Amino acid sequence: MRVTLHRSASLDARALSAVRQAALGPLLRDSGDALAVPSRSGLAVRLAGDGELRSLNARHAGIDAATDVLSFPGERDWVGDIAISVERAIAQRPEDPAAELRLLAVHGLLHCLGFDHGDPVEAARMTGETRRLLPGAAIPDLEAETPTP
Repeated sequence: MRVTLHRSASLDARALSAVRQAALGPLLRDSGDALAVPSRSGLAVRLAGDGELRSLNARHAGIDAATDVLSFPGERDWVGDIAISVERAIAQRPEDPAAELRLLAVHGLLHCLGFDHGDPVEAARMTGETRRLLPGAAIPDLEAETPTP
């Protein structure tokens, strides 16, 4: 899978350091291979701040609040687009923001590929896939939640 990372010009030095340490391109390519995503498929990842994620969340989900990750599934050879708030990742796991970025990236990829956590069975399946793709990482159990329309 081809992965393109787009970094917002608003990211500060700490955020850029966390992004570099997360090595999201190789992680997502390896995850795509493990999930049998065709190698010619594409995925774009936008790494931004809370303001941009809030705007995207309001525009696409009707929720006027920042969030950590948004996924926009694609069609055919386009896996989709993922937007991640680096600012939120740092706040959620200040001791290891790179690990939080990896978790959010894999979570977003799984959503692009049709995984969800709307009920307990789906949540358990998505948690299992996340743990398989991030071996050795501390992955919390996903709680079932109703998807936003």
